[in-house]
Amino acid sequence: MELSSTMNKFWLTCFLSISLLSATALSSCQSQPTTSTPGETTAETTTTASPTEKRAIKVNPSWLLQGDNAPITLAREKGYFDEQGLDVTIERGFGSADTLAKVAAGQFEIGFGDMYSMIEFNAKNPNDPLVAVAAPYNKSPFSIVALKKSGITDPEGLAGKKLGAPAGDAPRKLWPVLAQEVGVDANSVEWITMEPKLRETFLLKGDVDAVSGFATSIIPSLVKGGAKLEDMEVFLYTDNGLDLYGNAIIVKRSFLEENPEVVKGFLNAYFKGLQDTLKDPNAGLASVMAAGDSLMDENAEKLRLQIALEDLYITPEVEKNGLGSVDTARLEKTIEQVSKGLGVAVPKLEDVFDDSYLPPASERELPPAGERQSLS
Repeated sequence: MELSSTMNKFWLTCFLSISLLSATALSSCQSQPTTSTPGETTAETTTTASPTEKRAIKVNPSWLLQGDNAPITLAREKGYFDEQGLDVTIERGFGSADTLAKVAAGQFEIGFGDMYSMIEFNAKNPNDPLVAVAAPYNKSPFSIVALKKSGITDPEGLAGKKLGAPAGDAPRKLWPVLAQEVGVDANSVEWITMEPKLRETFLLKGDVDAVSGFATSIIPSLVKGGAKLEDMEVFLYTDNGLDLYGNAIIVKRSFLEENPEVVKGFLNAYFKGLQDTLKDPNAGLASVMAAGDSLMDENAEKLRLQIALEDLYITPEVEKNGLGSVDTARLEKTIEQVSKGLGVAVPKLEDVFDDSYLPPASERELPPAGERQSLS
């Protein structure tokens, strides 16, 4: 199995613990910024409200509450949202596509989702545009995974095969883009749709030739099902011409314009939570477990958080630009790749990502390595 060098190092050191993961936890499934000045706040949205005047907002993490959601739960636990006058409720998601639709419909004020899928959503729903306001996941774990016994040794070998994924799977949505990059006819594959908890089972039983999803979700589930690392072929999108950002914090454009202080307050609190998680991931994990239900498996969530810490949150780009920001050239390139691959007009960067609501760079710096504890 071939992974990026960072991921490869990580998998070799942590997968001995995978056999401890519960089947229940493993079946879970599993972006030039503008310079506009946010509008004036109103009495309703002020961030200096007293506790009795806190603004209630609902947040959708795109899937089940998992280990890498620690920045949200830790920020809530430490009162960072309270300090911003926000009463935050976290409700599970059902995939990035579902999250985008529900944020646009006003069912959630804040969503964590794929901003590249958002490009297509906005093209199809111009009256309810969404926009990403932060990119906490600097690297995407999007992947397609096959078993070596299938004979598929590279992405080109997926042509004419059966691929499986849940309907709302973001990597599945971006398959046409990956196919274009690797020279495969996107329409040559047959997609089989299944419930998320059955995805890896379909692959192990041979009902599909490969599955798409987050590598951080698929690989542990396959190991739990009896497969070995050496049995797998993992094709990361980031290793095959798509240097994508991971899930972004997404809001409805109209909500952003009407409630700038709510969004700024949420981001201020979230990035304090992220910095605290990076400094003390054990506290972050404990906050997730405390916020979750009895079905959550601590070993599974620890593994997911560790992968995020190793390969998604911390990169050379983050070391340079700080948490939540983007590299303009990188984002512009991937916006163009995705738009052309999906057959939609290439949007302006400011219609996809607006960094003007982020905390100042000095308040979202990556904590020094010496201050970052290990997850134990």
